[in-house]
Amino acid sequence: MTFTKTTEQSSKYEHLEKMSIQELLSNINQEDKTVPFAVEKALPQIETLVTEIVAKMKLGGRLFYIGAGTSGRLGVVDASECPPTFGVPFDMVNGIIAGGDKAIRRAVENAEDNASQAWLDLKEQNINEKDVVVGIAASGTTPYVIGGLQACNKNNILTGSISCNAGSPMSQTAKFAIEVIVGPEFVTGSSRMKAGTAQKLVLNMISTATMIQLGKVKGNKMVDMQLSNSKLVDRGVKMIMGEINVSYEEGAELLKTHGSVRKAVIFYKSKL
Repeated sequence: MTFTKTTEQSSKYEHLEKMSIQELLSNINQEDKTVPFAVEKALPQIETLVTEIVAKMKLGGRLFYIGAGTSGRLGVVDASECPPTFGVPFDMVNGIIAGGDKAIRRAVENAEDNASQAWLDLKEQNINEKDVVVGIAASGTTPYVIGGLQACNKNNILTGSISCNAGSPMSQTAKFAIEVIVGPEFVTGSSRMKAGTAQKLVLNMISTATMIQLGKVKGNKMVDMQLSNSKLVDRGVKMIMGEINVSYEEGAELLKTHGSVRKAVIFYKSKL
């Protein structure tokens, strides 16, 4: 298959600087609308990877995302939201970005071009054969990510990838590749736009579906969420009230005592 970077092809829109604000917003929105349909076409690939991740995590494995720039930041965001949302240990889902944590806020020059650094970063986390590493790169050509996946393959660590070009070197490297083909960006080459949106949608699917499969959701509720602010405490109390016949005050006391919606409900029901 001939590899073409559609994410780098020229925008179908010309003379952006001459557009009104309304025209700019409308045209960006028109392009954004195409992203979920591109994700839909990749659902079989996403399902295959999630199935593999769930199997590994049920054996005690962890999930790692590796990426650079926007892709790396998206991985860090998805990983960082798993503990508060699902009550899992902070190191169960991990986001590693080229250049280290400082690159989350500011670009680190040439960090993505170092093909050997990702494996060094992963080894710091004691990566092993139980774990899964998913590379994220809109282009599918980032040396940092590809090098990391190659090293994982050599060490019998399961690999996946998320890219937005068909037949990329990264897809050919990963054991389970996901390709969401979003086409040229509104601003030529600005893959933080449609490609970034596509990657975010896929990451949402991967982490959410995995956590549900691991039993971290009951019904449609985040019963293991961390109670880190008053909004979440209030939500937790109302979840308890929806499950058992108690007042708000009783629900609040149960939640305070047991620390999670799941534990509070189990305790209450055990006393009936």
